[in-house]
Amino acid sequence: MSLDLPLIWAFLIAFAVFAYVVLDGFDLGIGILFPFYPPGKARDMMMNSVAPVWDGNETWLVLGGGGLFAAFPLAYAILMPALYAPVIGMLLSLVFRGTAFEFRWRTNRGRWAWDLAFSLGSAMAGLCQGIILGAILQGVKVEGRAYAGGWWDWLTPFSLLCGISVVAGYALLGATWLVMKTEAGIQERAYSLAWRAGGVTFAAIIAVSGATPFLDGNYWERWFTFPSILATAQVPLVVAILSGALVWTLKTRKERWPFLLTLAIYALCFMGLGISIYPDIVPGRVSIWEAASPPASQGFMLIGAGILIPIILTYTGYAYWVFRGKVHEAGYH
Repeated sequence: MSLDLPLIWAFLIAFAVFAYVVLDGFDLGIGILFPFYPPGKARDMMMNSVAPVWDGNETWLVLGGGGLFAAFPLAYAILMPALYAPVIGMLLSLVFRGTAFEFRWRTNRGRWAWDLAFSLGSAMAGLCQGIILGAILQGVKVEGRAYAGGWWDWLTPFSLLCGISVVAGYALLGATWLVMKTEAGIQERAYSLAWRAGGVTFAAIIAVSGATPFLDGNYWERWFTFPSILATAQVPLVVAILSGALVWTLKTRKERWPFLLTLAIYALCFMGLGISIYPDIVPGRVSIWEAASPPASQGFMLIGAGILIPIILTYTGYAYWVFRGKVHEAGYH
């Protein structure tokens, strides 16, 4: 039996994007929450909590983008012109954030400026990522094998709603990460911020989930026609159950479970996204198989991916294991 290479590559790219969202999401969330903590030791400890791993988290963004270009060049050629502005905005925001991460430690007088760059860069990166998601979901204009829309087609109320949703979700990830990794006053404020960010995130999930089926008839069919509804209805049900569990763990002052439950909620939302889009890679326009590069190319790249991805997973897991536990003023103990 021959391998369905386009399907395998679609799964690998989806996995890379999900890994980026959950791993880089909490350190972007740290930046989003920066203004809610006073300058000084609290912010230093927040940054120290992610300092050993934040660079490696962005490996998955490179893998996702590079994989899309190599494995699905037609989708890349259509989506990039449609999303130039938010993609450039995201990349510039990540540059500002990364630069601020290093430079804020080298100055006292100008630290406020680097803190501002770190916070704004994190928030703008999350906003742009959500806008990109919303713009893809709402559909892009395609004629033949090329993008046929305008420069501002990506900017709609729905894409902005998705952008705000991602910022809120990252803030929740960041807050629950701080609950797990810090103590005393920083942790107490993180519990409070997790409540606020969680409320906005859950409202955003409901809003985006309610609006998505009305964007395209295919979305409605995949979610609400019988018998598929018997399976798809379980996704919002489990999200509701996990959201209730998250509320309970925050009330009872659990430390690890809020972060783990938030990751599980993200995974289910990502599953819902897959249900909405599959089998297309450009929703409603181009399928996974239509956008795929030649089988020889995908097969050759799969060999490299089969070697590199386990290595990336191994060193990422090892880094998180080494820097497990609480962060203190002097670093990890």
